[in-house]
Amino acid sequence: MDRHLEFRPRRRMNVIWVFGDAHRAQALSHRGDPNVKTPNIDSLARRGVRFDSAVAGAPWCSPFRAALLTGLYPHQCGVVQIPQRLDPAIPTITGPFRQAGYHSAFVGKWHLDGFDEHTHYVPPERRGGFDHWMGYDNNNNQEECFVHGTGHETPRRLPGYETDSLTDLLLSHLQQHVDGNGNGIEGDYQPFFAVLSVQPPHGPMVPPTNPGYRSSVPHQAAISFRPNVPASARFREQAADEAVGYYGMIENLDFNVGRILAALKAMGIDRETYMVFFSDHGDLLGSHGFNGNSLPWEECIRIPFIVGMVGGRFSMKVDRSDALLNHVDIAPTTLGLCGIEVPERMVGHDYSRHCIRRDRPEYRGEPDPAAEPDSAFLQQVPRKFYCPVNRAWRGVVMDDGWKYVCTPHNDWLLYDTVSDPYEQANLVYWYDHQEAKQRCHRRLARWIADTGDRFEMPDIDLEGAAGCWPAR
Repeated sequence: MDRHLEFRPRRRMNVIWVFGDAHRAQALSHRGDPNVKTPNIDSLARRGVRFDSAVAGAPWCSPFRAALLTGLYPHQCGVVQIPQRLDPAIPTITGPFRQAGYHSAFVGKWHLDGFDEHTHYVPPERRGGFDHWMGYDNNNNQEECFVHGTGHETPRRLPGYETDSLTDLLLSHLQQHVDGNGNGIEGDYQPFFAVLSVQPPHGPMVPPTNPGYRSSVPHQAAISFRPNVPASARFREQAADEAVGYYGMIENLDFNVGRILAALKAMGIDRETYMVFFSDHGDLLGSHGFNGNSLPWEECIRIPFIVGMVGGRFSMKVDRSDALLNHVDIAPTTLGLCGIEVPERMVGHDYSRHCIRRDRPEYRGEPDPAAEPDSAFLQQVPRKFYCPVNRAWRGVVMDDGWKYVCTPHNDWLLYDTVSDPYEQANLVYWYDHQEAKQRCHRRLARWIADTGDRFEMPDIDLEGAAGCWPAR
């Protein structure tokens, strides 16, 4: 039998993470946002699994990224704010991939070395164990992006807009890897885990202006606002100005997702490669009168999360899941997609059962809702800059849509996001909803205890208040 035909069915699956910074879940055309067109991401969603309830449990760059790579909550891995360095002694997702015989590659924004200077040097021992690493720690200028790493340790300026140039670097590396790791058998290369991490659509809200990019974003006066953006004309004028740049960056990211999909097909590896598309957090863009991240409202904590098969929908399930996938769940789920055992040290849940078809060798049965978390744990330490809420907070999102958030010693927010998706009615002190608050309060307290968190919950007198409202 031809060795190529014998080998391919047993091949390990490749997986690519593609994620931007501050891309909220609502800002996609398949999620109903009229301000943006994202045909390539939409196509990926149509031929894969959309996790439409996914959350960023720590909606801030470095804490999310540390949880992403380690499978631990920010307070467990020691990265709770920015800038803050991830301890290189803490194992990351690259370890299990290496043990399974995978090549790993990271391209783009790192933001885990404790600095914000755009030319800060990240040494090899602090690059998360990736075999190939080409990136920068942090940068807030998409037209002036400096990178360094494997084979080019001196920071060098990229020739074009950040998302375009970083995509070029990723595709160049993957092409070399696929072409250069064979043993004479067509298509016989080392399976890979690759990451593309880009700054856009994080501010400053400056979309690309290169001739090859054409935006369909409406002009400022035609921007559609979410109902929870204050109606003040002056406020909306500013919000619309930022939104034009924000959506332009998302359309450029979508364009580059299309480039990656086409390149993988040209390499002949599209039917053996998962793409996982997500973001590290969202952005309020004027909702509730605020901009930015680090706050517990839906526009901040809800992120896109799509697992798609690059080469077509028939290689995996096609579905929409309401599972409350959190940041600590991404590493276990990614390992599960490739049939790799999840290390016990990772505290997240493996949601790959939602994605893998029965005919795949990695198939381990259908999802068991009883084994999945009934809620998602949210957390944030105080921010000293660019944040309107200068308090730590903890929160929980329940699987029935209730959300509860506390600051130290204070119950702050309670929303029923099913009946009130734009969170315009804070029910935290409403007489008729104290039972829901009690239930969420108990679940949040359990998350705090189970994860070893230190947070001073409010005393809402659960016992004494039990008879203060009618039973339901």
